[in-house]
Amino acid sequence: MNLGKHKIFIFIVYFLFVSSSSVFSADKIESVPLINLEDLSPTFEEDKDELEKIENKNVNTNNSEDNLKKSNEKKDNKIYINLKALDKITAKTSAIRLAVGEKKFFGPLEIKALKCQLSENNDSTDTVAYLQVKDLSAKDNNQVFLFNGWTFASSPTLQSIDHPVFDLWITSCENI
Repeated sequence: MNLGKHKIFIFIVYFLFVSSSSVFSADKIESVPLINLEDLSPTFEEDKDELEKIENKNVNTNNSEDNLKKSNEKKDNKIYINLKALDKITAKTSAIRLAVGEKKFFGPLEIKALKCQLSENNDSTDTVAYLQVKDLSAKDNNQVFLFNGWTFASSPTLQSIDHPVFDLWITSCENI
């Protein structure tokens, strides 16, 4: 055999090997068992049921306390501000009820309400509140307000409380 005939023979054998190997690899990929992703549960859902049980117990105890508070609230004439607070890391919201002049804490934030009133516009009325918010996580003695100003219930982003972890917005006022 000539050297040229050997080259053709080697090329044909190589071509058959390459073309047949891709066919076998396709069979191997198709034969792998598929996993049903709907049957898998994320790891955070394992603890979710336990957290819901604890929260339900707290809600039941808070309901009886809330009924007592509501009966006492009818007697006083304090103005209360209702706020919603969001923890952006856990995505949990909390309702905060704050009397004017009172301080409350949400995480490292100290929230103080100074005024709450209705703002009457030509078209509609809006609930507005004057809030002061401090971030106590900084260990400085020169604590500056994180937010000091009026916030609006209809458009909370107009004067937003700028914090990387927490969000606050007013929902309503009581006894105005």
